[in-house]
Amino acid sequence: MNASSNSSKIKFGTDGWRGIIADDFTFSNVRKVTRAIASYIETAYTKNRPVLVAYDTRFLAEQFALTAAKVLADLGWTVKITERDCPTPVIAYNARYLNSAGALMFTASHNPAPYCGIKYIPDYAGPATPEITDTIVANIEGASDVPPPNPPVSYISTFDPKPDYMRFLYTLLDVQKIRNARLKVKYDALHSTSRGYLDEVLQHCGCDFETFHAWRDVLFGGGMPEPKQEQLNQLVEAVRRDKADLGLATDGDSDRFGIVDEQGNFLTPNTVLLILIRHLIKNKNKTGAIVRTVATTHLLDNLAAKYGLKLFETPVGFKYIGAKMRETNVLIGGEESGGLSIIGHIPEKDGILANMLVAEAIAYEGKPLSALVQEAIAEADGPTYNKRLDLHLTEAHKAAVIDSYTKNPPVAVAGIKVKQVGKKDGVKLYLEAGSWVLLRPSGTEPLMRVYMETKSPEKLTQIALAMEFAINQLQPVAV
Repeated sequence: MNASSNSSKIKFGTDGWRGIIADDFTFSNVRKVTRAIASYIETAYTKNRPVLVAYDTRFLAEQFALTAAKVLADLGWTVKITERDCPTPVIAYNARYLNSAGALMFTASHNPAPYCGIKYIPDYAGPATPEITDTIVANIEGASDVPPPNPPVSYISTFDPKPDYMRFLYTLLDVQKIRNARLKVKYDALHSTSRGYLDEVLQHCGCDFETFHAWRDVLFGGGMPEPKQEQLNQLVEAVRRDKADLGLATDGDSDRFGIVDEQGNFLTPNTVLLILIRHLIKNKNKTGAIVRTVATTHLLDNLAAKYGLKLFETPVGFKYIGAKMRETNVLIGGEESGGLSIIGHIPEKDGILANMLVAEAIAYEGKPLSALVQEAIAEADGPTYNKRLDLHLTEAHKAAVIDSYTKNPPVAVAGIKVKQVGKKDGVKLYLEAGSWVLLRPSGTEPLMRVYMETKSPEKLTQIALAMEFAINQLQPVAV
């Protein structure tokens, strides 16, 4: 295969490149992308710093990782590859702790089993910023995909990233407080990288816990490694049956969290962010800015105003939250898709820490999680109601919609006046009474995502219908 083979299939999204195994995610393309990453690394680091390589539980993930390691070794880099599959926050922490030249993480996160992916994590332990990924993408076209003839395997060694991460994690938690609470916890690993990590933390913190799906299955039991309500039926059932205090889950690479309260209710990430803001301020005397993406609830803004904290809104993608965490003192940064990090932690989302912070909040308050939910929502002047539409549109239709809403935004949506139009990421309509609508075209799929938030279920339905109707009317004119 020549140097430009399949380059058109390699598309970088908000967090690296993902593709279907054996279609576009091939060994040759992995070599090509690894060389593109290496070309960037050579401009930023010296070769006395190691490059780390890690992978999740997907089919062939460890072989893809070894392929990348051989390419890097051939280019003269010392490579440390994890001895087993590894959570993204764990390799990110080690990227900083080991004074590395960054890490390559092979993961497709919460995507279905046919997918794999690769992302580069610089030594600051957070997602690569757009200027870094833009450079990597620009390097792909000229990168070779041929196997290195005789890579110096002496440059490659395995290591265990777990001990140093775990020691650090325990400095962020009040372990004794959690032990004293003697919590009963159900944990669904969803066949992910958190097995052997989150269960060990639960044991260390004295919890009475039961685990599910804590073994590697490259088909994820026929489901998806996504900690959403529809994937967590067994967890919900176990929490209710055994009257547990909470249920926990992570996604495939353990950077996202899933929480179920003692009644078996799945908590949205928006709700978890509210609980943890209150917990960090009230129980742990922490302070700092709150950072959220354009698609995340504005109830965070209400809490920020109540506590006199700065609120920053970023484009979608934790790389933007991570960048803000590196610039200023951030109490918590989070997104509605289930990622968060806190003050004192790395600028990368961490599902293991997020889950344990909820357990810690229960331990401090001595109340059921459902009560903490109600208190947090009330304090943030909620509730509000959220919805996301995933509209399958052609590229031309997507372009027509964004062009129309950018140049001629509506004066009202479902009878609610538009106060302001934001263009930070897609088009965001800030409506009266705290409502909003965000139109955001996918960069990698034929989808227009429409996020919305308002004060009543009825109004939410009206906004959704109005937006779907208006977008349908903006079909591109056939030429």
